[in-house]
Amino acid sequence: MSEARKMPMVQGAASTSMKHESAILHVTGRANYIDDMPEPKGMLHVVPGLSTKAHARIVSMDLSAVRSAPGVVRVLTAEDVPGENEISPVHAHDEPLLATDHVYYWGQPMFAVVATSRQAARQAVRLAKIEYEEKPAILNVAQAREAGGDLVWRPLVMKRGDVDAGLAAAPRRLSGNITMGGQEHFYLEGQAALAQPGEAGEMRVWSSTQHPSETQHLVACVLGRPHHLVTTEVRRMGGGFGGKETQANAAACLAAIAADLTGQAAKMRLDRDDDMMMTGKRHDFVVDYDVGFTDDGDILAVDMVLAARCGWSADLSGPVVDRALFHADNAYFYPDVRFRSEPLRTNTQSNTAYRGFGGPQGIVAAERVIEEVAFATGLDPVTVRLRNFYGTTDRNITPYHMTVEDSISREIVTELVRRCDYAKRKEEIRAFNKTSRYIKRGIALTPVKFGISFTATHYNQAGALVHVYTDGSVQVNHGGTEMGQGLHTKMVQIAMREFGLTSDRVRITATTTGKVPNTSATAASSGADLNGMAVLDAITKIKRRMIAFAAEKWNVAEEDVQFLPDGVHVGSDVMTFQQLAWQVYFARISLSSNGFYKTPKISWDPATGRGRPFFYFAYGAACAEVSVDLLTGENTMDRVDILHDAGQSLNPEIDVGQIEGGFVQGAGWLTMEELVWDTAGRLRTHAPSTYKIPACSDRPRIFNVELLENAPNQEETIFRSKAVGEPPFVHGVAVLQAISDALASLNDYKTCPKLDAPATPERVLRTAMSLRGEID
Repeated sequence: MSEARKMPMVQGAASTSMKHESAILHVTGRANYIDDMPEPKGMLHVVPGLSTKAHARIVSMDLSAVRSAPGVVRVLTAEDVPGENEISPVHAHDEPLLATDHVYYWGQPMFAVVATSRQAARQAVRLAKIEYEEKPAILNVAQAREAGGDLVWRPLVMKRGDVDAGLAAAPRRLSGNITMGGQEHFYLEGQAALAQPGEAGEMRVWSSTQHPSETQHLVACVLGRPHHLVTTEVRRMGGGFGGKETQANAAACLAAIAADLTGQAAKMRLDRDDDMMMTGKRHDFVVDYDVGFTDDGDILAVDMVLAARCGWSADLSGPVVDRALFHADNAYFYPDVRFRSEPLRTNTQSNTAYRGFGGPQGIVAAERVIEEVAFATGLDPVTVRLRNFYGTTDRNITPYHMTVEDSISREIVTELVRRCDYAKRKEEIRAFNKTSRYIKRGIALTPVKFGISFTATHYNQAGALVHVYTDGSVQVNHGGTEMGQGLHTKMVQIAMREFGLTSDRVRITATTTGKVPNTSATAASSGADLNGMAVLDAITKIKRRMIAFAAEKWNVAEEDVQFLPDGVHVGSDVMTFQQLAWQVYFARISLSSNGFYKTPKISWDPATGRGRPFFYFAYGAACAEVSVDLLTGENTMDRVDILHDAGQSLNPEIDVGQIEGGFVQGAGWLTMEELVWDTAGRLRTHAPSTYKIPACSDRPRIFNVELLENAPNQEETIFRSKAVGEPPFVHGVAVLQAISDALASLNDYKTCPKLDAPATPERVLRTAMSLRGEID
């Protein structure tokens, strides 16, 4: 059992472990998702027709058989889009909703069938007769570079010092590269949206989206009408992980067009195969590095080029690749440093946001550098890490020139080394490997320093709307979306704490653009930070009115009015919250307020590669112990210990759950989740039968997760908490490093295995053969 689950309740509802606000609905199957909603009378179903070429000119598209198929009401093409046939989330104007004269990846939507049933639409889609003129397809980083390196976004350079001089003067130097694959989001609820037309051009869209305002704006764009006529609503998602930040927009737009043109409600729910073929993934990267260092393991200079397969359009590739650069230092100070990006265009799905948003890829590269230096010097990797952490005043400037003011990596790593008995276990593992022929064990301990904020500065804002009713119940609405991560639960806890109420007196309503406009995506780990402060702002305004009223009516000082769990204390009197709310209402004082928050201190200039893009950093460390079977290439996680910094946790139980889930997802990315395209550009791993995600049996045999004690955020976040969405994902890097450590025993730990990711059984066996000298 983790320390978080053993710790006593912290005073204040927003700092205690409370069950998820929809937990009972989840386990009883009564939680409503898009496909569970009652279908309006006459509702139609929309299914997209997808390209079967990776790059081609459309010579002809005969849809006559599709139109005459049973149940088909209408077939949509680009010519049927009432407004602009464009859904680029970054205004790059490079992403048509439906293809026009060319297709740029296998799975691109070309048309859509609107039918009386989903089955009828799916059958009709197959009747299309399309003639293509094929063109060469670029499918990976190597091909993109060979073809000249067409970029989907401007490249970025971050630098500090003179890296060329630093490398030249370093006593020792090495270079290499690491490849890491992409990752399918594999949310339990696929992409889905339901659109219902209203009067005077109104359109209401229920969407499984992480970004309701963007969905609203793009639906308005394709319909050719102003934003105020479109309302987007989200009660919950069955998982998102970034895959519903931009990728939800196509389903919402096609459903809205179908509803607009037919005058009937329309729903689009993607089949799992179509979903995986059509939507973007985590970016796969190839990182080239050049490192200068000393015999003592002090890193003096680092030069990196981070190249990413971005797909056919920009989507969010620019900021994703930027964030990879932001995290290519991880927790380490490089005296001379230069990071460069290559966001390469390819004829594959447009890769998109995924938990960590490029940060994990940068951190994997940083940890490979540490591993290489450790093998070259013969030092323990933990020793090399400790020698290179950010820390003192002359070692606290990042490659993007932000000052690291709160580095606690050294303290966390040192404490985890002690708690998990790292040194003794490593010694035992070395002894075991000397006598074990087919099973090799490995251990690794890696840190994480993760920047919290959107690097697109304008996204660092949030709104909320809070109502207090005369019976003392409270309704809270905010711009964040719930995808299982517990955001709504934390917002309930904030209202409970501030008003002194129990959970049954606070209700979160569905996120809707009709209540809170111009919302930012629930992403970048900032959902609780942003929306929590907005909710607090709204509540504070209401409380000020209530306090002023009570102080005047009962002739007490305002500081003598307190909202506590046993009621509202007004001087020596105690009344229920309901009693006070009722009197405030009769005094004609508003019991409703909006709230707003914008993150302070942040700035970023991509033109110069300088600024303070993050409000603060979240820290942590993980130690992973694995066993590798050299006969099959399979690995098992024998034990994992995590010590993570959540600041003053808003809900320790939920945060520990996020850490556990994030770790397993990160380990899955680096060990088993493999995306495979054939030479024609068709994704072959497009279903659960061909794409492997971690199962229950893949979890660590021993799994210890602890929250760092007495570590409140030094910045003024919501009750001094820290984000716990993306940073824990990076703890999975420890597993990749531990597998590498196990394989290194084959050459008596003299050679860095240079294990790429994912470390599938095939890749593990090839690496083992290379270390034995059986293959080059």
